[in-house]
Amino acid sequence: MSPTETLRARSAPSAETLRALLAARPVVLAPMEDVSDVVFRRLCRGLGAELCVTEFVNVEGLLRGCRTARRKLELPPDDQPTMIQIYGSDPSRLAEAAAVAEASGPLALDINCGCWVPKIAGRGAGAGWLRDPDAMVSMAKMVVERVALPVTVKTRIGWGPESHMPILDLARRLEDTGVQALTIHCRTAQMGHSGAADWSWARRAREGVSIPVLVNGDIKSAEDARRALEETGCAGVMVGRRAIEHPWIFREARALLDRGERLPPPDARERIALCKAHLRANVEARGEHHGVCVTRRHLSGYLKGLPGAAQLRQRLVVTDGLDRCLAILDEALEGRRSTAPAEAGAWA
Repeated sequence: MSPTETLRARSAPSAETLRALLAARPVVLAPMEDVSDVVFRRLCRGLGAELCVTEFVNVEGLLRGCRTARRKLELPPDDQPTMIQIYGSDPSRLAEAAAVAEASGPLALDINCGCWVPKIAGRGAGAGWLRDPDAMVSMAKMVVERVALPVTVKTRIGWGPESHMPILDLARRLEDTGVQALTIHCRTAQMGHSGAADWSWARRAREGVSIPVLVNGDIKSAEDARRALEETGCAGVMVGRRAIEHPWIFREARALLDRGERLPPPDARERIALCKAHLRANVEARGEHHGVCVTRRHLSGYLKGLPGAAQLRQRLVVTDGLDRCLAILDEALEGRRSTAPAEAGAWA
């Protein structure tokens, strides 16, 4: 047996675990820089995210021993199943970093070939790989041969115009390297987040391979998740930006997919409880000042639809202390209960 065959044989149990998870049509938390950290993964998993992916891990920082990169590899026992995503522009460094990341015990290792942000893609990493599909395939093969865990790839449908969308051929070639699953964000790199995601590309790619394919892009509701799965036949959906403001999407999508049930939106009590829980967890993980600051990006979504939400959010974004933030949230809930009976339904 060749070294490659030996590695693949060793990875078989993990590959089977990954396939079994994907066979259940999971709703997956996407990798998002400065968002999908261990705190947010726990929160989303508690709301129904069956599989989570870490923030992007820069392979150069990881191999230099950068504290931030190393922190992103930390997977506590309750943080499973989680995939670690790595990115870089040098194939040999990606393979080396994959071996380092493997030691953290993730479900799988994901290669970021989809980030369109210029400071990443412009340097040949992330979606920059789509400008040279041959190099991308060779890189994926090098990573697969270096590690025993399953390797997956998250990518886009192409770099630029439709005439340069390699995803259909690329999906088949990546499968041939031993990649175990693909996530396809159904926009080009040049589109960024603009325009509509065209899920038909995920369907066409899925039809050409035997490995699981997940569809990503414009999954904004439970109904979107169901429709994306029905239209593409994909193994699952991946949710990114919507989860930042509305992590309840995982619970809502799971209810619709599993039971055909449309859940009501969270009420004020639950929205404020989530704000408080997220604040406390971020402060515990990051310290008071930074923990409070990084939670602010979620507030407009968490408080959306509540009476006086804009004013409440404004008070919170200029407040640094954890105790004061918690007091403001408690005051808002208690004050609305006692002074706004006409809005009692929103604040039940």
